[in-house]
Amino acid sequence: MAARGGATVGAALVLAAWGAGAEVPSPCAELDGWRACYEAPTDRYPHGVLGDDLEWGALRLTGPDGRDLMLTLPEDRVFEDLAPRLADLDGVAPPEIVTVESTQQGGAALSVWQVDRGSLRPYARTADIGTRFRWLAPVGIADLTGDGGLDIAYVETPHLAGILRVWTFAAGGLTEVANAAGLSNHRIGDATISGGIRDCGTGPEMITADLGWTRVVATRLADGALVHRDLGSLEGLSDFDDALACRR
Repeated sequence: MAARGGATVGAALVLAAWGAGAEVPSPCAELDGWRACYEAPTDRYPHGVLGDDLEWGALRLTGPDGRDLMLTLPEDRVFEDLAPRLADLDGVAPPEIVTVESTQQGGAALSVWQVDRGSLRPYARTADIGTRFRWLAPVGIADLTGDGGLDIAYVETPHLAGILRVWTFAAGGLTEVANAAGLSNHRIGDATISGGIRDCGTGPEMITADLGWTRVVATRLADGALVHRDLGSLEGLSDFDDALACRR
């Protein structure tokens, strides 16, 4: 599961100091020597879904080749997220950066960034949810369709409808391949996103809670549909750890 300011989300996450003497840690991801970090904490989008009113206004990517690239969002946007996720979506280095980006009027969207002509530029993006203070919580990145490429899963409005959506990445764009309602991986105000993606030897499964947070649920993509399996009662966050470790 992922924690605000420093647990695991996709690639390994670490804490990085945000400037000399700063009190706000900048969550980062690392993959193959590349490091992506959110910076510039801001309170201009006071949703507080992750337990405080601070979000992020900038994204930095540094690489093993010495590159140091910064992207600053306009004032009507923030990264409403725990940490960036690094993934090689197109098979060409450097890896892409997967983020949750929220706008003042449209709420959250999943946005993917790439290095292009020496700058961080938009690569692919889902549509905004469409309403201010509506959010999505990433589940993970894996080959969920079995076609050899990487797919991205998230739960849209995990406190309301709880719609698990799976998107495949191809030809520089995102295409939704399946969705199902009634699942959740976050409770409003929590500084964690629970669950994730596991593979216990039979292919990847997405681990979430049911919408009522009483059961642990495993979901896989089979023949274009999301198929759920009940993994037992949900008593505490350690139940997600047991599921991800294939102990359920």
